[in-house]
Amino acid sequence: MKKYVAELLDASVLVFGGVGSAVLAGSHIGFLGVSFAFGLSLLAMVYTIGPISGCHINPAVTCGVLLAKKMGMKDAVAYVIAQIVGAIIAAALILFIARGAPGGYDPSIAGLGANGYGLHSPGQYSLAAAFLAETVLTMFLVLTVLGSTDIKAPVGFAGLAIGLVLTLIHLVGIPITNTSVNPARSIGPAIFVGSWAFEQLWLFIVAPLIGAAIAAGIYGAIRLPAELLSTPQAERALVSEQEERGKSEGRNS
Repeated sequence: MKKYVAELLDASVLVFGGVGSAVLAGSHIGFLGVSFAFGLSLLAMVYTIGPISGCHINPAVTCGVLLAKKMGMKDAVAYVIAQIVGAIIAAALILFIARGAPGGYDPSIAGLGANGYGLHSPGQYSLAAAFLAETVLTMFLVLTVLGSTDIKAPVGFAGLAIGLVLTLIHLVGIPITNTSVNPARSIGPAIFVGSWAFEQLWLFIVAPLIGAAIAAGIYGAIRLPAELLSTPQAERALVSEQEERGKSEGRNS
């Protein structure tokens, strides 16, 4: 149960930090600032929540980890539910705060950081362009997660790699779709925006899941044969290494 609560918390932090920065501070920090808000939120959660649940934070990542045979179906379903609930809670908090501004805040008009294409894309990109972008960018994210948590990857650096790639993904994707690469992140705001956000939500569920499946396939094809290491095990490896170093220093002193 603790790991499911952890997934609810990390998804809440990502949405509150990332979407919150766009809704509450976007006019001050711009696309660059919002991109770093998403990346830093994820980086912080990988090191905070990673030892508990692996910090998937994202149904697409969970799908990729499942397809890579690093977790079971029961945990995957529970993770996805927790992530969606966490995203909805965070979106509700952002909306409550936004409505406290002079003049209030109407999510159906202002958008609440929801993802969209066509007229609802920041750059008015087409459905096809948005679908391709979300698929490719999610593939980048999931491939980075799978590779950086591999047993042969340098210990302790997964969070840095994953946080930086999410920042890169947002720098590319915000003008196209507001960047989803995460169905939970899209569902949260869409619940409160309704109308167009709900009509276009399918793309931000289907495209990221396809991207995750592609990433899992690529990872399986290119990785060197070795014992598979689950995401939580990879994050805990840093703690184990630190404990071992502490013992060695004690013996040498």
